[in-house]
Amino acid sequence: MLGLTLPRHGLGAVLAGLGLLAAGVTVQATATPAAAATPHRILFDDGHAEEAGNADWIVSTSKPDPLGQDSSPSAETDWTGALSSWGVALQKTGDYSLKTATSALTYGGSSATDLSNFDTLVLPEPNTLFTTAEKTAIMTFVKNGGGLFMISDHTGADRNNDGEDAVEILNDLMTDNSVDSTDPFGFSIDSLSISSDYPSAISDSSSPVLHGSFGTVTKSLIASGTTATLKPADNANVKGLLYRTGYSGNTGAFFATSTFGSGRVAFWGDSSPIDDGTGQSGNTLYDGWNDSGATNAALALNATEWLAGGSSSGGGDDGGGSTCASAQLLGNSGFESGSSTWTTSSGVITNSTDESARTGSYYAWLDGYGSAHTDTLSQAVTVPAACTTATLSFYLHVDTAETTTSTAYDTLKVQVLNSSGTVLSTLATYSNLNASSGYTQRSVNLAGYAGQTVTLKFTGTEGSTLQTSFVIDDTALNVS
Repeated sequence: MLGLTLPRHGLGAVLAGLGLLAAGVTVQATATPAAAATPHRILFDDGHAEEAGNADWIVSTSKPDPLGQDSSPSAETDWTGALSSWGVALQKTGDYSLKTATSALTYGGSSATDLSNFDTLVLPEPNTLFTTAEKTAIMTFVKNGGGLFMISDHTGADRNNDGEDAVEILNDLMTDNSVDSTDPFGFSIDSLSISSDYPSAISDSSSPVLHGSFGTVTKSLIASGTTATLKPADNANVKGLLYRTGYSGNTGAFFATSTFGSGRVAFWGDSSPIDDGTGQSGNTLYDGWNDSGATNAALALNATEWLAGGSSSGGGDDGGGSTCASAQLLGNSGFESGSSTWTTSSGVITNSTDESARTGSYYAWLDGYGSAHTDTLSQAVTVPAACTTATLSFYLHVDTAETTTSTAYDTLKVQVLNSSGTVLSTLATYSNLNASSGYTQRSVNLAGYAGQTVTLKFTGTEGSTLQTSFVIDDTALNVS
């Protein structure tokens, strides 16, 4: 409970029993998507059974570089694949560089198809689960400014008969990853098989996806597909752009967008709209791209443009756009996923009842041992270059057995470090003199670090006698 004055070391057995020691913490990668000169860099995934069964979700049979099949395509038949219309349309603008990934997805590695080399990742109906490492790579890529285009299909579309379909695979990506599993994008994909429909676009003249340089979007197509349920309470930036007939608001969203960290996300509930009807011999395909009752080409191309962060007449930037999308950038900001996303010293993130969370069950507890001790809590984050406002906020409760009113025996420092671990600035220092009976919200300005990947670090240092506990909950890094 709040107001604990006993030293924490007497509670060691209890804390150890919680199983929340940080030895297994996944360290947040600090690499960022490299700045993109024109053209925008788009990576299409083909490493997760995207060609299984009748699917042919590739832009070209030449991999990783479709230009190997035809370096100057003028028609979709110049490249072979059910996504060739999409790829050729982008290539013809001169503003896009396309590649295909055929192996495991990585971020921060040396591979030519490593996500750090791209602005946008397209997942066209994956049919095998992403590994733990791949999910970390994808989520970190988006958090640090990348664009993610997730295209699903109807539930039960298990093309390679491995027991997993795109609905399950994409939901698994969002709900079971080491970066943020607390509904990071603000939506879940519905387990539905909708046979047919022409979902309509909402009225929003300001939407770059519905009204982009590739045309105006009015309708899309469902030919056995699904929808998403939106949860704006989890991510205020989630927005449905096209809805299944008879649906609106938070249900029946067939095409939706959101943000995560400094990156952007798009969801489409069916692969039929991206299918141009042509591909490799032996596949039974469906020409949704050219369906006369829909505007699927404009939707796919405008969304790609938006995800890549710019207009088709100019280059991209850091994968996050030339404008700043208002967002909260910290993963697992309330600690409810345990040590996920954070790097800590032992026992810092806990649900012990000897202190109290401000909300939920978990919180970060630094020091409180009544002896010389140092605890740390940190997370790496990229502050988008285009954002002029960046505020780190957190709720802090300081609980102490110290009786002095003048001497800071125990301190908590809030610091910014670079990727080499060098302290760039100490933003604030709190001490036993800040003790109070409850939580107080604190905030510091990080606008000066726009365009940089930095590590935010809390360091609690305790003297040799009399405990001071620094208890943190409900952190946030809000940018706009």
